Amino acid sequence: MRVAVVHGPNLRLLGRREPEVYGHTTLEEIEHRLHALGRELSVEVESFQSNSEGALIDFVESAASRVDGFVVNGGALTHTSIALRDCLVGVDLPFVEVHLSNTAARERFRRRSYLSSVAGGVVYGFGPQSYLLGLRGLVALVEKNG
Repeated sequence: MRVAVVHGPNLRLLGRREPEVYGHTTLEEIEHRLHALGRELSVEVESFQSNSEGALIDFVESAASRVDGFVVNGGALTHTSIALRDCLVGVDLPFVEVHLSNTAARERFRRRSYLSSVAGGVVYGFGPQSYLLGLRGLVALVEKNG
């Protein structure tokens, strides 16, 4: 099994961006943990981060031919991007939406997700663990759907 992890805008700033909200763990540390869990689950994990909506869409479109599903932290694009939503629907692969913070307990605009209604599952509020839970959930979805 092969899975792509998609990190949206500003996630390269993890570890120093609003540590009271996002913690001190860097994106590199999260990716290291994801790759370690992938090895444990016999899943190949590839990652991509961009601050550009178009680059994220291009990546999802191109990765769809080589992966079985996606773990997606769209960052702020979660709350604004119909284009990212449409792309994820269009590639017709399962995905799990993840967020480090509890978006339901934050600003009102962060409570709406364009991705949640089409995601196989949503994990938020567990810090870096959200990604690991999301990867486990995605693997279960892919295995269930054969």
